[in-house]
Amino acid sequence: MLSAVAEPLSARDACLQARQFSELQACGRAVFWLASEPETGNVGLWQSDAAGTRQLNTGASVRSRLNGYGGGSYAVMPGLICWVADDQSLWMMDLTQGRRTCLVDAPGVAWGGVVADPRRRRWLAVRETQGHQALVAVGCQGDVAVLDDRFDFYGAPVISRNDQVAWVTWQLPHLPWDQSQLCCARFNNAGELIGRMTGAPPGGGSVQQPQFVCEQLWALSDHRGWWQPVRVVPDQGVLRWQPEQAESADHANAPWQLAERHACPLPDGGWARVRYVQGWGQLWLERPRRHLRVAWTCSDFRHLVVRDNELVCIARRPDQGDSVLRIDLATGRAGALAAAPSPLSGAPCVWPESLVLPPDDHHPHGLQAFLYHPEQSRKAPPLILVAHGGPTSAAYATFNAQTQFWCQRGFAVAEVNYTGSTGFGRAFRQALAGQWGRADVADMMRMKEAFAAKGLIDPHRVFIQGRSSGGYTALMAATRTDHRIRGLASLFGVTDPLRLKAATHRFESGYLDWLLGPPGPEGRYWHSRTPARLAGSISCPGLFFQGGQDPVVVPQQTRTMVDAMKRAGQSAELVWFDEEGHGFRSLEHQTLVLESLWRFYHRLASG
Repeated sequence: MLSAVAEPLSARDACLQARQFSELQACGRAVFWLASEPETGNVGLWQSDAAGTRQLNTGASVRSRLNGYGGGSYAVMPGLICWVADDQSLWMMDLTQGRRTCLVDAPGVAWGGVVADPRRRRWLAVRETQGHQALVAVGCQGDVAVLDDRFDFYGAPVISRNDQVAWVTWQLPHLPWDQSQLCCARFNNAGELIGRMTGAPPGGGSVQQPQFVCEQLWALSDHRGWWQPVRVVPDQGVLRWQPEQAESADHANAPWQLAERHACPLPDGGWARVRYVQGWGQLWLERPRRHLRVAWTCSDFRHLVVRDNELVCIARRPDQGDSVLRIDLATGRAGALAAAPSPLSGAPCVWPESLVLPPDDHHPHGLQAFLYHPEQSRKAPPLILVAHGGPTSAAYATFNAQTQFWCQRGFAVAEVNYTGSTGFGRAFRQALAGQWGRADVADMMRMKEAFAAKGLIDPHRVFIQGRSSGGYTALMAATRTDHRIRGLASLFGVTDPLRLKAATHRFESGYLDWLLGPPGPEGRYWHSRTPARLAGSISCPGLFFQGGQDPVVVPQQTRTMVDAMKRAGQSAELVWFDEEGHGFRSLEHQTLVLESLWRFYHRLASG
């Protein structure tokens, strides 16, 4: 009998999760951020100042869809705020009067990386139209001027007080965490860019998050093996890279979204910076003679800004929802400016245990995972291995109500930062090139065996699940009979990489060739790593969830896979949602998914 707490989370409450915060900015004494609404999926824009905390009346959800992942959805200057609406129209509001104005509403256009240019009373942004990106300026009357359009992709720009400008670019087939360049220029009196310079990190690599400090240009570059701070000096038309002494740790994660900010200068000198150490985010106040770690109980930090003598940021931790955290720069004491309510309602929360396996030839810094132990477990519990998405993303020790749902019902949950995960250095990330479906699977299974050897889980009751690219890892793991998987769950998982390559959006159009290697004639090189062709090799029951309108994972491929497993004599169930796409937005559908997973795992774990 699986153990349970007296009043466990319902599936619906677990699917509601908690309100998520993102994209925090400061303007004078006011702080702004985005907050999701779990009931509707909408994203609201919030403001906090001396008058209190309130949601701005944007009239619609705020969301950039640039590159599929967005970022830089709004920007603020004294008296004005500009944002990207869910339909990708661009809007502006007079913060004094609350009056909204539509600046640009053009079908087929996506916006992101919006920043304020207060000296010229305009906005800079990245615009994509008909598969072409440009760095543009948008006036308060809706007039648009192209500033630069020489590159395939653009990151959010930054502007110095003396009209210097910097931004990141990259070219197909690369992604921004693979190979990217830093551009800098300056504005002339007409607001046009002049004196352009472009440079890649020494020896290649990626650069992100440029910012100006007293006209000095800083960025994060991974050319020395980690995303570390570097000062960039324009010198006779060439960019000189001057690394700062820093810990051997990633000081940012992969830039899937525009306008991330993991560092900011402090008013009395020094920096506030984030470091990722064995999967856990650390926040440091780095002054010339003293480095102080603050907010120890938090595990991830984003969008750092300074307001007077406070550091403000979005913070996350394992046992509660997001918060807007304020940290006194003099004492290091932290408190919440705003916090998302937890659906646990006072019930105990399971904290993760971070487990690190010793280094080897493939993992020079070890292999790390977060393991959540079930409550009231009297014997080795069943395990749900969750493969994170990306796959060059990461598993973070942040609050997840669904993880708590499983722990309350007697399951252990593990999230493995397998080869390719960010936060473990460039070499670890790049090691996934050509090895997707192999290296990630091997790491998931290696960690599972380590859990079993320590007596932490029951090796005969191990399940694996994932969504999208994580579903691909789960499916590939299940094709190996020696992995002893009791059951698999694929939520709109990738089943046919070749079909995905034909359908994927421009941002990731070269991604699969990097992950798997070139497909070869008729995709033959990929056949041995195409789950749809290996369905007959899956030797455990499977549960599949698929949206009928999914533009990424071709829906028929999931049906084909389920049919193939059934023809091979294996149990396979399919839960189909006609109106859903790649990711389920309906709360009712999300609840049904979790309830179906519970019945599936409980039946197999109890049998």
